[in-house]
Amino acid sequence: MKRMHVAVNCTDLQKSLAFYRSFFGAEPTKVKDNYAKFELDYPALHFSLNVRPFEKKGVLNHLGFQVDNTEEVLAMGKRLRQSGLLLIDEMNTTCCYAVQDKVWVYDPDGNAWEIFYTKEDSEFESASEPRDLSLCCTPPTEPTFIEFGSFQKNKC
Repeated sequence: MKRMHVAVNCTDLQKSLAFYRSFFGAEPTKVKDNYAKFELDYPALHFSLNVRPFEKKGVLNHLGFQVDNTEEVLAMGKRLRQSGLLLIDEMNTTCCYAVQDKVWVYDPDGNAWEIFYTKEDSEFESASEPRDLSLCCTPPTEPTFIEFGSFQKNKC
């Protein structure tokens, strides 16, 4: 396999392009009026944006990248903050039956992305509510392509 492919619908291509340029730290390889594509080597990902109408409450829970250690989480968090993306830190949190260090960002259409390192397994879904089956961090009511400094912590 060469790359994983993920395609997401978006409502505003220019806002999504601005977000994903910052998030991936790369330029798209193709941009059309209603479509854009990023072909990343690290991580190996073919990611496309499609301007199409869609229901805000779809089946997608969240997307993410697992990294090798906490230092990589912190380095990615620093790069995302410097890019002006809203970031939510969750260090030493219990989520998805694991103890993790992670950071979160949300694209302009509310898609949640996490960068995480799994430290150890857990018997519980989350630290605060052992039976909570929702997204570990629920997205805010507004899309979060917000400049750094407008930080708003979500209840996790």
